[in-house]
Amino acid sequence: MYHYYMFNKPFGCVCARRDDRYPTVMDYFSDLDNPDLSPVGRLDRATEGLLLVTDDGMFNQKLTHPSYKKEKTYLFTAMGTLSEEDLYALEHGVQLTGSDRLTAPAHVSVTATSVLKEVLPTLHPEIQSASCHNRPEHPIVFGEITVTEGKKHQVRRMLKAVGCCIIALKRVTMGNFTLDETLAPGEFKEIFPEL
Repeated sequence: MYHYYMFNKPFGCVCARRDDRYPTVMDYFSDLDNPDLSPVGRLDRATEGLLLVTDDGMFNQKLTHPSYKKEKTYLFTAMGTLSEEDLYALEHGVQLTGSDRLTAPAHVSVTATSVLKEVLPTLHPEIQSASCHNRPEHPIVFGEITVTEGKKHQVRRMLKAVGCCIIALKRVTMGNFTLDETLAPGEFKEIFPEL
């Protein structure tokens, strides 16, 4: 019988079995003593939020293989602004550095704006340290983006293509799964998906 878990990935851990520098997602599951568990897809070290973990390889493939076009939604905080033209570009495809094709269409919305001095205290200390040299009045944009691809650092690279630098990123949905907001970062629960 296969096992499925919903994990609220915290900032700072990596989606690997072992790492010499950082804690791994799988460290959180070590007490389960199931060596067949692995993350469904990847989130980079600085990205938080929904990550599924399972020992069901077919389930993993159906959620991550590009041919299935599973939607993934992220909440982002970025330095910069998003004009109507920027939103149009993101929704219709942008050219990523090192890629010869436009990204697949995405859904993007701006949910709020602010300035760096207001947002800086809410950021992870590592990001605070990296961002504090910017001017306090630097514009900040909050938004939501849904993509169907999973290129490396895709959302970060998409926003960079329109002049924004993501300083906080959290995945909240993947396919039919939505992050249970009662899970604190680093917590997980067993789920029972209908397959």
